[in-house]
Amino acid sequence: MMKKMFLTIVCSVICSGWSVSALASGGVHLDKAEIVLGDLQALQRGAKLFTSYCMGCHSLKFMSYQRMSEDIGLTEEEVVSTLMLPGAKIGDYMKISMPAAQSKEWFGVTPPDLSVVSRSRGTDWLYTYLRSFYVDESRPFGVNNRVFKDVGMPHVMWELEGAKRAIFEEVKEGTKTHTEFKGYEYISKGSMTPAEFDAAMLDLTSFLEYVGEPAKLKRHQLGFWVLAFLTILLVISYLLKKEYWKDIH
Repeated sequence: MMKKMFLTIVCSVICSGWSVSALASGGVHLDKAEIVLGDLQALQRGAKLFTSYCMGCHSLKFMSYQRMSEDIGLTEEEVVSTLMLPGAKIGDYMKISMPAAQSKEWFGVTPPDLSVVSRSRGTDWLYTYLRSFYVDESRPFGVNNRVFKDVGMPHVMWELEGAKRAIFEEVKEGTKTHTEFKGYEYISKGSMTPAEFDAAMLDLTSFLEYVGEPAKLKRHQLGFWVLAFLTILLVISYLLKKEYWKDIH
């Protein structure tokens, strides 16, 4: 009885997680974001991408510049010179000055704060979303997104990626016809190759993963030392056990 109940709970959790992922992606396949949270260089590159391309519209209202600098290995001078907005102070939270009413008028919706987007959407969703913009002249900003259909924002990093169009094909199955995505075709090149852009978006996703739960980075760093201590303790305990039992045998 207990075994059956346990299996039921496990299956429910797995199915629940799959359902949330499926709903978040709208049925689109999500690419795996292979994040190494302890890679401080990646976090630093991601922070620079965020402040350069995202922070014009999106804030991180629960993250301060000072906390970020301490966590990802940057000096306060580096943060001030490369990441902070004009007029901001090192102790400030990463907020923006864009008025909510005007931003809603410009974009049709107020750009959300992204402090916990990695927790609400998931890193696979973020990584795929950032790489899924394509040209769509019917949209106000001339682009659409496969993961977030009819998204109300421009492709702010098009200069890095370039412009591409999505290739769709009508597929007939019996009496029904549906549209399948077949890939992308680049219209113009960006300053990065596709592989370089993918790597950059992984850095940005890693940074947003860190922002969503900053303590997780500390836990990962502490976890290494805990495992190292336990390994040493195991060796010492084994040697003590051998020494204690050698005369008994």
